[in-house]
Amino acid sequence: MRRVKKRKKIYDPRVWPTWLILAGAWLIVRLPIGTLARVGQWLGGLVYRFGRRRRHITERNLQLCYPDLPQRERDRLARDSFTHTAIGALETMMVWLNPGRNISSRIEMSGLENLEEARAQGHGVVLLGGHFSAMDIISSRIVEADIDVMYRENKNPVWEWLQLKGRRRFFDGVIEREDVRQTLRRLKSGRTIWYAADQDYGRKHSVFAPFFGTPAASITGTSRLASFNGSPVLLLSNFRNLETLTWSIHFGKPIEGYPTGDDVKDATTINQIIEQAINGHPEQYLWMHRRFKTRPEGGQPVY
Repeated sequence: MRRVKKRKKIYDPRVWPTWLILAGAWLIVRLPIGTLARVGQWLGGLVYRFGRRRRHITERNLQLCYPDLPQRERDRLARDSFTHTAIGALETMMVWLNPGRNISSRIEMSGLENLEEARAQGHGVVLLGGHFSAMDIISSRIVEADIDVMYRENKNPVWEWLQLKGRRRFFDGVIEREDVRQTLRRLKSGRTIWYAADQDYGRKHSVFAPFFGTPAASITGTSRLASFNGSPVLLLSNFRNLETLTWSIHFGKPIEGYPTGDDVKDATTINQIIEQAINGHPEQYLWMHRRFKTRPEGGQPVY
């Protein structure tokens, strides 16, 4: 008989180190916004220096995606991406552990009319997102758009508890990405779902489509969600400005002629749209993810 591995509980001694990290984060996120950003810059530099594996992944991704960029500029972009990722992590902790801090006046939201027009069709809306570092920080403002969000379950029960508790303060629906039934039910009822489609989840439910010119396992879930209820798909982009310590949210126009029924063509369209968003602020993208982990049959490992 196959043994079922028992999941750790939230107060299991094995996760006590996580609680210690959260205790430190609870103190840090009460610092002024500017100081918090400087701590993030310091932390990002530290991880860049000692996180050899993630640095290698980042540098390899940038080499593939920006082959014409001079090496010195790629190195600077890699360092900057670690800085923004660290700042983004602290921003997320601030939203989850210090929800009383209101920073909505620092967040500019535009293109809301595009979302309203898409909603008016009555088929639900799929908001195409990407793994940019300024994600949860925009929650206090994007709550005005009344959307649901999808997320990936964390194996650490403390992080899982925290991200659910943190996001449920702002979003009516916080849907685990494997919960297809709830996702479809909410689209059917006319809800708007924020959905990131830019990571490598393996061969299952994926096709190979170019991402910055390199074949990448690209999930077909976006086109399938759109097809289910005839839901329009539009890009949600979100970035930070470190000079002014402000953030921006923009809802793009619905993608025309999407989906087509051709999985590769549809995945290519989604990748191109995400590429355009990345090119606007490449330093704020999560380059340390192994985007090219899964290779086409016979392909050489990237990392």
